[in-house]
Amino acid sequence: MVRACFNVDPQKGSHPMETRGMLPGEKYSLQNDGQLELFFLGVGSADAERNFQTNFLIIKGKTHILVDFGQKAQIALRQTANLAPTDIEVLLPTHSHADHIGGIETLALANRYKGRRMLGKDKLKMIVSPEYQRVLWECSLRGGLEYNEQEADGRRLSLVDYFSIVQPRWKVQQPREIFSCNYAGIDLEIFRTMHTPDNSTGWGDSFLSYGLFIDGHVFVSCDTRFDRQLIDFYADRSSVMFHDVQFFPGAVHAPLADLQTLPAEIRGKMHLIHYADNWENQDITGFAGWTQQGVRYIF
Repeated sequence: MVRACFNVDPQKGSHPMETRGMLPGEKYSLQNDGQLELFFLGVGSADAERNFQTNFLIIKGKTHILVDFGQKAQIALRQTANLAPTDIEVLLPTHSHADHIGGIETLALANRYKGRRMLGKDKLKMIVSPEYQRVLWECSLRGGLEYNEQEADGRRLSLVDYFSIVQPRWKVQQPREIFSCNYAGIDLEIFRTMHTPDNSTGWGDSFLSYGLFIDGHVFVSCDTRFDRQLIDFYADRSSVMFHDVQFFPGAVHAPLADLQTLPAEIRGKMHLIHYADNWENQDITGFAGWTQQGVRYIF
């Protein structure tokens, strides 16, 4: 079922995009014919009761990357894609809020004790910067994962017992901290965002959080406050932009009122994600639309 299809001018360096909905009961395939594809398990905000939370899959050829796995993600994975945690092979966490990492413990345990290890398969892979690897384990995951096993010499489990770590490379001479990684043909720029706390002055004094620029033309903000410098840095190179939004001023996401100040050519290719349950009451005239869960975005 094709829900929508549009093309943008290839002479401007853009890429055509098609969206396709899932059929009832269909199991989402973690492989395709080689096109870049994004599939959102959810598109809601942290406390949304509709549309789950904003976690998504990147697919290209025989490769997939799951970006974030929040506390509702196991249910979203089953209901939106008809998949189980043991189907996942590669994870990229963006930051340490529960709607983005709250299900990683479940993912790790399911794959170690029910899935990949029992079947003799390789460990899950995690794409993570060295600094965030430390923060993620020490501040969030260690308490639930370290004590599940203990060697005779007293050694307990660590993150690398659950995941094979893929470290992106730091890109020098950039306007902000940016890492790069080409994972099995999927090209990633992993950039710092200005998310929390709400009184930070920029990305440099914000807590670690990351967004993605995929295959040189797809921008996903993940979570950030309104950051015009970031948007301008990627806008001209982006054929499509997925940007998080909130419907009130302040706080730690980009207010809709601020995004509405962007030039028309940027808003026209910007799909809004991470939105609250009252999204239907908002006027987003001039934007590309609301990002939809359970829909294949194919480039």
